[in-house]
This record gives sequence, C-alpha cells and structure tokens, in this order.
Amino acid sequence: MSDIEAIKDKYLAQVASASDGDALEAIRVAALGKKGEISLLLKTLGQMTPEERQTEGPKINGTRQAVADAIASRKESMEADVLNAQLATEKLDLTLPPLSAPKGSIHPVSQVMDELAEIFADLGFSVETGPEIEDDWHNFTALNIPETHPARAMHDTFYFPQTDENDMPKMLRTHTSPVQIRTMMDVAKRSSGEGEPIHIIAPGRTYRSDSDATHTPMFHQVEGLVIDKGIHMGHLKWTLETFVRAFFERDDITLRLRPSYFPFTEPSAEVDLGFTVEKRKRIIGGDPRSENGGWMEILGSGMVHPNVIANCGLDPEVWQGFAFGCGIDRLAMLKYGMDDLRAFFDGDLRWADHYGFDALDVPTLSGGVGA
Repeated sequence: MSDIEAIKDKYLAQVASASDGDALEAIRVAALGKKGEISLLLKTLGQMTPEERQTEGPKINGTRQAVADAIASRKESMEADVLNAQLATEKLDLTLPPLSAPKGSIHPVSQVMDELAEIFADLGFSVETGPEIEDDWHNFTALNIPETHPARAMHDTFYFPQTDENDMPKMLRTHTSPVQIRTMMDVAKRSSGEGEPIHIIAPGRTYRSDSDATHTPMFHQVEGLVIDKGIHMGHLKWTLETFVRAFFERDDITLRLRPSYFPFTEPSAEVDLGFTVEKRKRIIGGDPRSENGGWMEILGSGMVHPNVIANCGLDPEVWQGFAFGCGIDRLAMLKYGMDDLRAFFDGDLRWADHYGFDALDVPTLSGGVGA
C-alpha cells in the first residue's frame, strides 16, 4: 500500500472514532489545516515532474476529498445524535401562552363612529354617505344658505379653482348636510315627488379653514335627518336625549335647547349638555344648575326649513322633519377625556397606544338604547 493510501486510511479511522466535535476539529487541522499532513502533500506537486504529477496528483486530491467528506459526514452525524438526545430528554410545554405580537388599535374616531351607528340603528336610522368634493348647490344653495352668508367666504371654505366661469364652484364639503340633500332628492325622484319617510345619519369627514385646540382643517361630523308626516320639536328633543344618554351611558344627563339661527332649519336650537365638576374634572351628567354644575354646547339642531324640503323636490305642506349635527371628534374628547383636537390627526403612535381601542376588546353599546 502506498504512503498516500496509508495516510488516508489513518485519518478515516481517526474520524470514525472521534468522540466529539473538538476531537473532530483536531483531526481536520492535522490533516487539512494550513500545515496539515495532506495539505503539505499537495504542496509537493509543484516539485514533481509532469509525469509524476499526472500519477500522484489524483491520489493526493482523492485523499484530501475523502477525508474532508468523512469529516463533514461525521460532524452531521454528531449533530443529529445531540439533537435526538435533546428531543428524548426535553419536553415542550404546549400550555404556555404564545409571545405577544405587535398589533394596531382602533382610532377613537372610528370607535365613536361605530358607537353612533349602533345607537341610531336601534332608533331605526340608516347610515348614508356622500362625496367629499361638493358643488355650490348641494353644499350651500339647496340648504337655503344665502349668497352673502359668511360660510361661503374663502376664509371658511376650501374652494377648487374654476377652469370655466360658467361651471358651478366646487369645494371640499364644509358639513355632511349635502348627504341629507342628496338623500331627499333621491327619495323625491324615486317616488315621483310623492315622498316617503326618511331616517338617516350621515357621518364623515368635513373641511373648514380653521385650526386651534378645538378646531382642525379636517374633522369628522355626524348629522341626522328625519323626514315624515307630523314631525315636531318634541320628536327632536326625545331623539337627542335618547342618543346622548346612550352614548355617555348615563341616565342623569340633562339637555338644554337654546333658540338659535341656522339657514336650513326653522325654528333652530343650540343643544347644551349639562355637566358637574368633581375634583377639578368636568363630568358629564349630574345637576348642571348646582354650584359645581354648568352647560357646554355640543350640537346644533332644528326643524328642517320648508325651503330646503321644497328645494329637494318634496312638498313641505305634507312632509316635515328635523335635523341635527355635531362633531364626532368632540364627542370622543368629551367621552374619553381628551383635551386637544389636533392630536387626533398628528399620527403619534404614543397617543394612539394610549387612547386607541383594542380591536378584540372595544367598548360597545350592544345593550341598545334601552339599556
């Protein structure tokens, strides 16, 4: 047997009998390391004649490859033995809870919108939506808002540039009232002017040129509309009281309706919500006429103006109704103790983590308005 064959057999035997990874690594260094025995044999090829290299080269390279393969196979076998031994002795406790994964939360505005939809669904209202880019007729004229009204001014309304002076001006809607107009017009068209009862709320984004702690250029609003026969202010007051008590989940809430003016309602009323102060904190409910009580304005309302009903193609002598509107963002501030409206739109994840709602554990009003 040649010396090369003897070297190969020696190292293959050592690999087969290696007891652990350290012993196997020592064999690899001794055979294939920079100064290993087989590595030194490879360096001798340069000193041989072409005929000798042709004979000895394949033998030396074959020995190197055989030893390297044996070491790799033995290492894999050792690792498998270690894993099998570990699996045989260790047990996985499947009762342990999994690691918590990052998750998002429901924004307070979305949560309040869901609460509003749930409350008014119990009262027989459906949810209607409309475009956020409106024309002058749906946003102002149909609502009985005169040409000289301040709401039409550039400092209140975001207008789009007019490409043609004959085109009707376009704007970002300043309220969700155009949804009421479109709904009444659809009913008038569907019924050929005969009309039918309407009970809707219209939540959505609205836009006005204003920004401070209680106003933002974009905000969320919900408006309600009832059109039926024989509707009067008593129906409006009952609806608002029922809604507010269900939303704030308190029965000791008092509302005050103050005479006001809106072009699209007549008579009109601002609605104030009673509160009391406890430990320097404003609490919704209690006796607003007490020493620690007071009133805060939360929404506007009134009986739909006959001109608005007529503008939509219905007969105001047959159909009457009431409407109301309030800011969803402000309702969220009042219910959940927030103090700055601008934070709703800053995109600060710390704020969202603090005020956001767990998607699987959100407060609901599933008990209904009678709860």
